[in-house]
Amino acid sequence: MELSSAVTLFLIIYLSYLVITSAKRKITRKGKLPPGPTPLPLIGNFLQIKSGKILQSLLKLHEKYGPVFTVYFGTRPIVVLCGHDAMKEALIDKAEQFSGRKTNPTLERTFQGYGVVFSEGERWKQLRRFSLTVLRNFGMGKKNIEERIKEEAQFLLEEFQKTSQKPFDPAFYLSRAVSNVICSIVFGDRFDYRDQEFQSLMEMMNNSFREMSTAWAQFYDTYAEFLKYFPGPHTKVYDLLEDMRAFIAKRVKENQQTLDLNSPRDFIDCFLIQMEKEKDNPSSEFNTRNLELTTLNLFFAGTETVSSSLRYGFLLLMKYPEVQAKIHEEIDRVIGQNRVPNIEDRSQMPYMDAVIHEVQRFSDLIPMNVAHSVTRDTEFRGYVIPKGTEIYPMLTTVLHDPTKFETPDAFNPGHFLDEDGRFKKSDAFVPFSSGKRICLGEALARMELFLFFTTILQSFRLKPLQAPQDIDTTPQESGFANIPPLYQLCVIPR
Repeated sequence: MELSSAVTLFLIIYLSYLVITSAKRKITRKGKLPPGPTPLPLIGNFLQIKSGKILQSLLKLHEKYGPVFTVYFGTRPIVVLCGHDAMKEALIDKAEQFSGRKTNPTLERTFQGYGVVFSEGERWKQLRRFSLTVLRNFGMGKKNIEERIKEEAQFLLEEFQKTSQKPFDPAFYLSRAVSNVICSIVFGDRFDYRDQEFQSLMEMMNNSFREMSTAWAQFYDTYAEFLKYFPGPHTKVYDLLEDMRAFIAKRVKENQQTLDLNSPRDFIDCFLIQMEKEKDNPSSEFNTRNLELTTLNLFFAGTETVSSSLRYGFLLLMKYPEVQAKIHEEIDRVIGQNRVPNIEDRSQMPYMDAVIHEVQRFSDLIPMNVAHSVTRDTEFRGYVIPKGTEIYPMLTTVLHDPTKFETPDAFNPGHFLDEDGRFKKSDAFVPFSSGKRICLGEALARMELFLFFTTILQSFRLKPLQAPQDIDTTPQESGFANIPPLYQLCVIPR
């Protein structure tokens, strides 16, 4: 009895201490962080954030607390930004202050602040400036990379033709095609679709993208400060990413053995040359760790975002056959059947351009963005956000902002067309984010989406295996990303 009484007394004192320190923390922050639901000691806003449904929970809090509010993931304060106006004010008008980065806990063990996507400060500036220069030198947004995409689109057409109008899952076909474009930049060559190592790599990438968005990954991202001490499913992402990193490390070693300092073949060569140039610079960020993880960033982002958008696009075109029919009509009128589409055709194809934009808007691939942080104490809408505070710029609330889109929850290419049928831009179109942290591969992704969609639809009609009205576009996972649902289709030659 004496022991149990002592334990009870200890727990009472400990919990009282937590309540007091939490209250003190709240008082010191009063008038600084934006308002939000009252957090509990240790577990924060556990009662308001449903396990495995972070996105839906934050959107519900947005309805109550408005465009800017604070939630606690355990003891971590998160400032959430919702809607076009709040996002623009933060990421554009105060771009430098909001250009910091926070890494998802599920990814922290792999990246630890390295690589162009998850670094910040001087490291990020060096890596981003270098990566953009190399991507442009290898043709991003230019004619030579366009030719590479067009060539890969023809390989994809051949694979589709081999299906002989039978049902198939397009996921890995699209992943391999899209990945080969970025592979030609980072590795200097493409892979054959039947290459076993390449197939294994695509499977790992697809699985890791899905694992990052599962209910368990969301739970871990919310309470990592406690869960990191225990084994669990969160290690799956780390294991998959480490296997992919090992593949890249092997390619780096191969490049080192045949490197010509005067004739770089790919991104890895360019990075190795820069490492050699700066080997005596103690503040240089050009080292093997940043090489491997920046290459992984480019390889991963350059594959999954575009291939997932294509998968969603195919599904939506089958669900809305009238949209597919209008695309076919525009392709036949502008390009015909006797030549390969090129990027110059985009300016003459406003409907196709509008459909691609609407696919990206509606599919809402990275709904909560990659987390930012503030680089210094930042005044924002009458609050002061302390340096290092985690920021969630909710892209989904911009892409579905009812003040910017007439029917925000419906698939409607008319969102990007004026009354005369001409393409209409929208400043709320932010699938690549905005500000200083905007996706550095945006130009490449936009070119790929147009050329792959147009080339495939020039040759094929996409046929669903069920009635269009029965097609479900609900993501198979909705967390860090909205993962496209699994489906099969038939491609019918036109």
